[in-house]
Amino acid sequence: MTGFMNFEYSLSGKWLEVLKQIEPQLTHAAVVRDADNPAGTAQFGAIRTSASSLGVDVRPIGIRDANEIERSIADLARSPKAGLVVTPSASSSAHIAQIVALAARYKLPAVYSERPIAVRGGLISYGPEAIDQFRHAADYVDRILKGEKPGELPVQAPTKFELVINLKTAKALGLAIPQPLLASADEVIE
Repeated sequence: MTGFMNFEYSLSGKWLEVLKQIEPQLTHAAVVRDADNPAGTAQFGAIRTSASSLGVDVRPIGIRDANEIERSIADLARSPKAGLVVTPSASSSAHIAQIVALAARYKLPAVYSERPIAVRGGLISYGPEAIDQFRHAADYVDRILKGEKPGELPVQAPTKFELVINLKTAKALGLAIPQPLLASADEVIE
């Protein structure tokens, strides 16, 4: 097998840890995921494993259609000290503007996997650094063009991750981001 892994499943538990750092009183979290995507199922399992040690009850939210997303997030918002973890998939990307808007409307802290979401108004993102991923891909292309067989190249996991915090969104949600988390951020959007 060759290629790149965008996400190692253990990273999924880190999303919940970051959410708990943002909202220490967090007791409920919904994991927005594509149930038809095998990676989404594995990511939910890793999040559930982290949840038990963090004292957080997690439940999945499917992303089949806009109405399901709306109902599920509105329902979550009725729980005190709740938040969202949005896992990456084509389906979540298709609905990301709605998810970010609902998180803002219901004042729910949310963690996303990709920097552009935090730049466009999401509270926080934590995931592989895209430029680093592109460099690795370019290296693979170079190796193939020099004669290496694609089937013999190893799968590579991301090695560089970035934490992006949107302080404007935090302020709108009424959240104070803990100083240690701010200090560890790769980028802070003000």
